[in-house]
Amino acid sequence: MKISFCGTGLMGYPMAERLIEAGHQLTVYNRTASKAKPLQEKGARLSQNPSAAIAESPCSILMLADARSIEEVLFSPSAQDLNEKTIIQMGTIAPAESIEIQKKIFKQGGEYLECPVLGSRNEAKSGKLILMVGASQERFYKWKELLKVFGPHPRHVGEVGKAAAVKLALNQLIASHAAGFSLSLGLIQKNDVNVGLFMDILRESALYATMFDKKLPKWLNQDYSHPNFPVKHFLKDIDLIIKEGKDKELSTEIPEAFRQFLLEAIDKGLADKDYSAVFNAINKI
Repeated sequence: MKISFCGTGLMGYPMAERLIEAGHQLTVYNRTASKAKPLQEKGARLSQNPSAAIAESPCSILMLADARSIEEVLFSPSAQDLNEKTIIQMGTIAPAESIEIQKKIFKQGGEYLECPVLGSRNEAKSGKLILMVGASQERFYKWKELLKVFGPHPRHVGEVGKAAAVKLALNQLIASHAAGFSLSLGLIQKNDVNVGLFMDILRESALYATMFDKKLPKWLNQDYSHPNFPVKHFLKDIDLIIKEGKDKELSTEIPEAFRQFLLEAIDKGLADKDYSAVFNAINKI
């Protein structure tokens, strides 16, 4: 199948690789062309602008930073007409933003699916991402097999906007776990309790989450290099969570506190590091 892929960043690059490995004819575009060029060596066609990339294929997959970037790619004055084109949007945006993008695409005669993902670069490389799809049932089943390139069990959450909401809810849990465990680990270390013993007790309890072990080496070594999810990108998602919470008349004190930790990490020069760097902010390092 001919597919275009826009956005070959931390997550987009390994996802594009999987499409090539699955035998699809891939056209790729990235704002910083050098980041997409290695895919050309693997067999992809490199496009110099998103409009040309979208024109190449009946289906385009977007893994872009935010709704503004998506709007620029799809609806700028020079953008490709989307009649009979399918757009699969896989980034993290607000439900209302996704619904508005769908309306604009439908108005041009195109199709739209939202499919945010949960997982890191390792899951993207291995095809084990968790995929949440917002679309009609007809569109979900039409594109389900293609989506299996990225994860074995795409889930149909409901209409457009529903999957976006689930992704925000999950990212809020990531923030809560990261903040809570950072403080707990700080309490253990500053009271000279053996970290291994603490982890053994924690793993036996209902409080345990696997992310604690995944992030533990970063926290113990304060090494936040090779990020799966940089601080600066999490800040964008937290802002979406806070806005969505306020729009739905929910308390937003927890994500607002986490936002402050992210800002403190950025002030410490950690904007491009893994989000687990909030440990330094929470523990005043």
